[in-house]
Amino acid sequence: MNPWIFDVLGLAAIGAPALLLSVFGLASLASRPLSEEAIARWTASCVCCGLFAVVTMFSIMLWTGLRYVPVEIGDWVALPEESFRFQLKFVFDRLSIPFAALSFVIVGVVGAFANRYLHREPGYRRFFLYFAVFLLGMIVAALAGTIETLFLGWELVGLSSALLVAFFHERPAPVFNAQRIWSVYRISDAAFLIAALMLHHVTGSGDFAVLTGSGPWPHGEAALTSAQALGVGLLLLIAAAGKSGLIPFSGWLPRAMEGPTPSSAAFYGALSVHLGVYLLLRVSPILELSTLLCIAVVAIGLASAAFGVIAGRVQTDVKCALAYASLTQVGIITAEIGLGFRYLPLIHIIGHVCQRTLQLLRSPSLLHDYHQLENAIGGHLHYDDSLSRRWLSAATRKRLYRIGLDRGQLDGGLDRFIVRPFMRGFRWCDRMERRWTDLLTGRISRESDHVASVAPTAEEL
Repeated sequence: MNPWIFDVLGLAAIGAPALLLSVFGLASLASRPLSEEAIARWTASCVCCGLFAVVTMFSIMLWTGLRYVPVEIGDWVALPEESFRFQLKFVFDRLSIPFAALSFVIVGVVGAFANRYLHREPGYRRFFLYFAVFLLGMIVAALAGTIETLFLGWELVGLSSALLVAFFHERPAPVFNAQRIWSVYRISDAAFLIAALMLHHVTGSGDFAVLTGSGPWPHGEAALTSAQALGVGLLLLIAAAGKSGLIPFSGWLPRAMEGPTPSSAAFYGALSVHLGVYLLLRVSPILELSTLLCIAVVAIGLASAAFGVIAGRVQTDVKCALAYASLTQVGIITAEIGLGFRYLPLIHIIGHVCQRTLQLLRSPSLLHDYHQLENAIGGHLHYDDSLSRRWLSAATRKRLYRIGLDRGQLDGGLDRFIVRPFMRGFRWCDRMERRWTDLLTGRISRESDHVASVAPTAEEL
């Protein structure tokens, strides 16, 4: 088989979402808005093209017996004298192909739904522009062959996520919640970036073939010591927890439901919320080097699953209830990864994505269907909680109800122990910089502490 076929198919899989974003972005910059019909056709065509490339690549790999196909585009940064470079590399293997194909399918289904759901909506074109950013980010992250390429896709997904949560920006609540989500994403991004720098320092490369071993996934062996794996793995676990809404970052997940229903289905019921566990699967050879790290992954996964069950039982909004149901399943998937399973979490992700997408897409009509069912049976549907009454005392049930109602006070804890200390540290650094500027210039500058600020005080997230 000629290697150029793999390069063409790989470039088509990446180029299709990039072309979609370019078309929508250039039309917006040129103030030449596309019609709804044109947007729908472009979305369907690019999604089908990318999906066809991925499926064809998978078919050829099955036919030839290949389990790993790299596609290198070039270097972002190359310093030959320092033997240092950032590669733009993509890989097709047993992990990336199912996740990329799933991303194309879900985006295609949600895009077709959104075409009708947002018909004549003032922000219709803006929604599909952000949606194209999301698709490109998911495909880049899914097919990334280096940790810096994965970080690029990671950032695109986070950016589009925050923008779509603030889609209805004429109301203050979506904007505030988007800022909240963005602040949590910044924490996870910082942990991801520090882990990437540590891996570059230890191994001299960001290539997953070097970081996690040269064998095909999931049989690679990472070239790290147990202590190095523990440090890097904990940082990657923080990054995954922030992106997937695991404890202690679960507070942002219900806030994300402020966005349109199609984006909620694609992001927090299907793809984006699973990107963190996808990262853990990709670096699973690193997790295997530290028993303590595996225990931490299992503990966070089980704690998140338990919290999702408790909080989900007291929700009165269907989208928030489904968000916590997603958290429960993502927590279980995380625990499966920590226990050493590899294909089971991948199958679990695919099944959960399909089910939760369907549930969220039909959530706007759920109340109507519920009333129709009650009219058909001639009475109200009763919730059966006999199991909890049998196993839990009344006092325990009340405590759990309070925890679920307060959402575990996770937002307050995040503010108190993470956001406010960081803000105090940054303000101290700002004061020191201003005083140093005054000392160097010998006069009070505009940035000095002695000059009152005319800008409004920024709200502490």
